[in-house]
Amino acid sequence: MRFFVIYIFILAIGIFGQTTKPQKTDFIPKIENYLADLNQKDEFSGSVLIAKNGKPIFSKAYGFANKELKTPNKIDTKFNLGSINKLFTVLSIGILADEGKLSLNDKIGKHLPNYPNKNAREKVTITHLLTMSSGIGDIFGAKYNSTPKNKIRTTNDYLKLFASSPLAFEPGTSRQYSNGGFLVLGAIIEKVSGQTYYDFVHERIYKPIGMKDTDWFESDKTTPNMAEGYMFSKSQNKRINNVTTRPARGSSGGGGYSTAPDMLKFANAIESGKFPIPKALSQIKDRMVNSLNNRALRFGGGAPGINAGIRSKVAGNYTIIVLSNYDPPSASKVSRQIRNWIIK
Repeated sequence: MRFFVIYIFILAIGIFGQTTKPQKTDFIPKIENYLADLNQKDEFSGSVLIAKNGKPIFSKAYGFANKELKTPNKIDTKFNLGSINKLFTVLSIGILADEGKLSLNDKIGKHLPNYPNKNAREKVTITHLLTMSSGIGDIFGAKYNSTPKNKIRTTNDYLKLFASSPLAFEPGTSRQYSNGGFLVLGAIIEKVSGQTYYDFVHERIYKPIGMKDTDWFESDKTTPNMAEGYMFSKSQNKRINNVTTRPARGSSGGGGYSTAPDMLKFANAIESGKFPIPKALSQIKDRMVNSLNNRALRFGGGAPGINAGIRSKVAGNYTIIVLSNYDPPSASKVSRQIRNWIIK
């Protein structure tokens, strides 16, 4: 009888041992060598976090948050996210739609009756803005270049840069990347909620998820542990601070700051359902919105001295977060290479 019990116990160990696969980590030495090499060549500066089933298995920072002061980057350094902030704008619109405070079919004019472009005011819907099919162009151009960057720190400051410009095409007939369209979404969020865009996102998204180090920090104010951006100047043949190209404060189109650990909190909250995806967004057929609806984030952002990327639900349920204070494709290249090693 004792022999039989022991036999069953050994058999059980064998069965469970066969069904429990060891965690795949053979790619980590490759990543360490790869990142060390890029850092040595001054091709990467930033933080990298890889998680398996929501828990970090690799996290390391490289380069300097401030080259002038020789302040090293850390895993919890705050980096500019670029257009990744658009995800928070999409969620905010969805939240307000679920609460019945707006409809995705609403025209701009319903919420912004004084919007200067009559054609856009009467024809462009919130869905057009979300799917970048509005015909509203970009914020970048002659007005942006000639405007002192310390004068750009509110939604209204941004609207002045493009809102009077004609539409590039009839709304709904084409698609063109539109930072301007997302600025209009920010203005609608402010009008409908009665809060600034920044306060709304902080209260309804960052705070519930626990993203304590994420915000639209102002570039001309001292923020502890925040990375400066460094863009490559061909005329000077070196990397220089991007302060002359960076608005004083980001917007609903991009430019907020976060850390790798905070972005993992966001990815985990989306994937687990801890942060519910607004039901209204299920109506939208668009790659970025679909990444939220599918709870599998695939998004990035970039500008001079700024590059960031987040991928979740990578084969085997990995999450890859790469934040950089160098020009694109410093982060996107690293993210892609890590993904390729993981899926092999």
